[in-house]
Amino acid sequence: MGKIEGKRVEGGARTGPGSRLAVAETVTEEKGSYWAAGLFFGLCIPFLEALLRLSDSKVEFLSIELLRSVVASAAAGMLLWLIGTLIPKKGISRFVTGTLLLLITVVFITEHCCRAFFGTYFQLSFMLDMSGQVAGDFMSSVLDVIWQNLWFFPVALVPFVLFVVFRRRLLPKRKPLWAMIPVSQALLVVIFQCVTLILCKFGGDVGYYTWDYNANSAVPRFGLVTALRLEGQYALFGLPEEELPFEAVLSPEKPSSEPVAPPEPDAFADPDASAEPEVPVVYGENTMDIDFAGLMSQSSGRLNRMDRYFAAQTPTKKNAYTGLFEGKNLILFTAESFSTPAIDEKLTPTLYRLAHNGFVFPNFYQPDWTQSTTGGEFAVMTGVIPTWVNGKTSFSASVGKAMPFALGWQFADLGYDVNAYHNNTYNYYGRDKTHPNLGYQYTGIGNGLELPNPKLWPTSDLELMQATLDESIQGYVNEGKKFHNYYMTVSGHCNYNFNANDMAKKNEAAVAQVTGSEPVRAYKACNLELEYALRYTVEQLEKAGIADDTVIVLTGDHYPYAMSEGSVDYYNELTGRNDNPKLTSRYANTLILWSGCIEEPIVVETPACSVDIVPTLSNLFGLKYDSRLLSGRDLLAPDVPVGQVGTDMHLAVFADSGFGNSWISNAGTYEASTRTFTPNDGVQVGEDYVQQVNQIVADRYTYAKYLIGEDYYRHVFPEAP
Repeated sequence: MGKIEGKRVEGGARTGPGSRLAVAETVTEEKGSYWAAGLFFGLCIPFLEALLRLSDSKVEFLSIELLRSVVASAAAGMLLWLIGTLIPKKGISRFVTGTLLLLITVVFITEHCCRAFFGTYFQLSFMLDMSGQVAGDFMSSVLDVIWQNLWFFPVALVPFVLFVVFRRRLLPKRKPLWAMIPVSQALLVVIFQCVTLILCKFGGDVGYYTWDYNANSAVPRFGLVTALRLEGQYALFGLPEEELPFEAVLSPEKPSSEPVAPPEPDAFADPDASAEPEVPVVYGENTMDIDFAGLMSQSSGRLNRMDRYFAAQTPTKKNAYTGLFEGKNLILFTAESFSTPAIDEKLTPTLYRLAHNGFVFPNFYQPDWTQSTTGGEFAVMTGVIPTWVNGKTSFSASVGKAMPFALGWQFADLGYDVNAYHNNTYNYYGRDKTHPNLGYQYTGIGNGLELPNPKLWPTSDLELMQATLDESIQGYVNEGKKFHNYYMTVSGHCNYNFNANDMAKKNEAAVAQVTGSEPVRAYKACNLELEYALRYTVEQLEKAGIADDTVIVLTGDHYPYAMSEGSVDYYNELTGRNDNPKLTSRYANTLILWSGCIEEPIVVETPACSVDIVPTLSNLFGLKYDSRLLSGRDLLAPDVPVGQVGTDMHLAVFADSGFGNSWISNAGTYEASTRTFTPNDGVQVGEDYVQQVNQIVADRYTYAKYLIGEDYYRHVFPEAP
């Protein structure tokens, strides 16, 4: 090859390999310090981890969890440095390294926004799967979240900006001993990762690192970098088998006491009936003829373990209300962001009437299941605790799996006309797949639901009922066709202001006399549309003369967490309490269970949450189900004696947000964030009470995940639809 000659340019300078400019460039390139670069890459991602943790009010900043996340992210920084070093062309090297650092930063920003808005860390696969639908349907909410958390963006981008400015120094051209550099970098990656593994696998919380992995539990405990690594690892190779032996999770059983309900056993009695001496009634159990012994003999591994677990559960008892609603129609609502403060005697008289008559549950909770609306819906519709199953929500993972105790299949088997409706995009959260899998004929906007104003955001719950209810009523009145309708409403959706929320804007004048901030007034205004929907429903039932033949059930999917996403917690203003998302009181809610045939309110003090709805309704409607195979319990069944423990005990259970599961029993409240148990007045419990109940709660979570992941209902009922 010919010799490349330098060329003279303006000003007399020469370019080329031997030119003064080339030499100067080489000198500039080689000013980079190996140790300075190592320090930068070793700190850039730990900086992001520390920032994410510092912005999360739910977690303790200075802790072993911080150390885990910093060490793991330091290993990631060393790996990023190694990648930049190994790419021979430095222009390409700097571009690739900078792009990877920017992508990592974007993931941290996205997780922060998700946690700030939803109170939950989501897995990357879930966010990618939902990104298109979120951008299409909730762009105004996305923009509001970005605005509320705008401060986080420039701070998180500091490492990337520093890299762009100093990229030539951080990734200089190779030096004489360049081959030793990647060797030492690789060694640092290995060292940091080994320390991470020790801290994670042998520092407690091993379940969340292995078989019980999910992003919301892993990020606070191990950091986002480790959570992302585990997500990828388990996506490729599957979750590890649980290491605990069966005997370690089998909960002690205690005999059940007499029923705490009914407090008014003669509420439906014939007042003219002659009084006779009461004869004690011996109630049977809500079980089915399941040959667990036979199943165990043919199963192995996890399925065998599940057979043994469910066979060991104490069934709930039938009771005085078993079959009370047999043959009646059922209208079941999961109301978007519905919460008790939406009920007002004057402003929402129908909601008030339904909430204070029928069955009344003063100790009902709708927990944050870490999955936003889809988790709340799953709990209400299935009686199974929503978990993360191989990176998917329980609802998404349940598609194609047997769900025989879902109310859709239960009522369809009885010949009911069974429908589900949603006044938003029909396939959001995959409802076009999840709801038919529960036995419903499902209709939303885009696959058959016609509303007068479908482009409003949010759309009208009243218009939803006007478009769908009459057909069911006429079918029952004219043809005797019983019906079960399920509704997922949307009028109560955020944002809570009078500009971006069409329902709040529509009803602004109606809340003119309500005092408080704009978010509080807007929340009440948009929930007026739910009031109008319920008013229309009750009026139509009464007009048709079938209110006594119909049961209305309603609760929320979650509390309106959007009210607490910014610097001001407007939800505290709304409720008049001073709590936060770490405490159980934040999730107190209302369960409406009403029928026109109930003349006096029936108060049930049992601690309850949304997974208890399906077993309670199954008992009231006299449906055939096995109480051992659900996470929830029939709220009208006997509870264990106060202070005792049993697998049939009633519990309001709460999701783990980084510090364990809180719960409420008939004896008191356990707050996982403070690891304190507060007994109810006059109650004393044994030293091992909290430990035993913690184990029962952990069992219910674990086996709720296995119910879906292993298609366990199909194992028990091979012919299930």
